[in-house]
Amino acid sequence: MNVQRDISNREVVLEINNLYKSFGDNNVLNGFNMRLYQSENLVIMGKSGSGKSVMIKCLVGLMEADSGSISVMQNDITKLNQKSLDLLRADIGFLFQGSALYDSMTVRENLEFPLRRHTKKFDKHIDPEQLVLEALENVGLVDAVDLMPSELSGGMKRRVALARTLILQPKVILYDEPTSGLDPITSKEIIILMQDIQKKYGTSSLIITHDVDCARVISDRMILLIDGRDYAVGTYNELSVSKDPKIKAFFKQDI
Repeated sequence: MNVQRDISNREVVLEINNLYKSFGDNNVLNGFNMRLYQSENLVIMGKSGSGKSVMIKCLVGLMEADSGSISVMQNDITKLNQKSLDLLRADIGFLFQGSALYDSMTVRENLEFPLRRHTKKFDKHIDPEQLVLEALENVGLVDAVDLMPSELSGGMKRRVALARTLILQPKVILYDEPTSGLDPITSKEIIILMQDIQKKYGTSSLIITHDVDCARVISDRMILLIDGRDYAVGTYNELSVSKDPKIKAFFKQDI
């Protein structure tokens, strides 16, 4: 059972207001709104094609919305130049659904890659090796530092990808289906790891998932993305007892 935390008085780190995005006659986002608070775990659930991926791409500046506003740590991303946008992205970690490790690189090299891209974020006296080992220690995989991705299990790949996200010490982490494709035991391990990281670093987490059990355990709040908008917002306990047929449909798989 999850423990709900009071986040109402905390700073807003991400905010989306009245976001619209269409592709031809396909209206994907129809006035979507969202607030992510400091140190909050916010889960967004929606059916395939509901606009979750489009929303994330707009959020990190990879796609331009038709209208609406997006604020990331008090920065309106629509008004940032490319250099400022790149600096802001260094504070946002992204755990991709497929882990997205570079197959030709060792675990060590995969973790060093973002360090080389964002060297200005760190003091020149900081040892990259120390950061790599610390990030791997956080996910329990120090011994895998010189392995290739092909030598890792699916769960290990997800852990390495999370270590690569942590190495830049982000203020916000975006999780895209963190338990997708994993067996139940490994999924539980990843969920526990996400909780441990949130407690240790106080990160704000936006979690896109179809896994209702993951949402139940980890969320402070949930948003159900239906018909391109924030159809329902509340805690897991509040939404799971709703009589609304559209909301009830999300919780049929719960165990």
